[in-house]
Amino acid sequence: MIFETALEIIDRDGVDGLSIRRLGKALHRDPMVLYRYVPHKTDLLDGIAEEVLSQLRVDTTAGDWMSQLRVVAHDFRRLALAHPHVVPLLVTRPLSTPLALRPLGTLRPLEAILTLLTRAEFAPAEALDIYRSFFGFLHGHVLTELQEVVEQPDETDDVLRLGLHRLPLREFPLMRGLAPELASYDGAAELERGLDILLAGLQANLRPHGGSIDES
Repeated sequence: MIFETALEIIDRDGVDGLSIRRLGKALHRDPMVLYRYVPHKTDLLDGIAEEVLSQLRVDTTAGDWMSQLRVVAHDFRRLALAHPHVVPLLVTRPLSTPLALRPLGTLRPLEAILTLLTRAEFAPAEALDIYRSFFGFLHGHVLTELQEVVEQPDETDDVLRLGLHRLPLREFPLMRGLAPELASYDGAAELERGLDILLAGLQANLRPHGGSIDES
């Protein structure tokens, strides 16, 4: 209940809007009592990250590892869009914490994907390479998608909507020329295109131990 309520506060007011005092008020509890469960705000933030990632399901028994990674990717994107203020806790905050010191709940997707891939007969080191490439792409995608690109939503001209008219034309002709594409960004479609490229590259360069490369 503590982390669920804290997540509601962050969804509404952002990470800066969360404090033990506000959480206590929302729970109708004395803030001093909450310190028994979450001694520091960092513990609270770690618990929220675990709360969100507990919703990320990985079917470790799936027979098609690439299809399962697509499912995981879209599920992660769904969680990111549902809780945009939490994304830094999932993507950038862990980078400042040694792997073994991160909350166990944030490590379970890693273990699950390693299990999926080793069951597909990838060597553990190769499974780790796939995981790093996969989540490196996925984190970059959600951070890009959550960036606000439209400056003037009431404008009908894409260059004006995006504020690209402020860029010197001679220095940024390609960027200004891509205004329609930038303005019509489709996160789900872009994710699929990126996954096509990533998974095709992984499939071309890595093979499960039980598989073979067609040299014909």
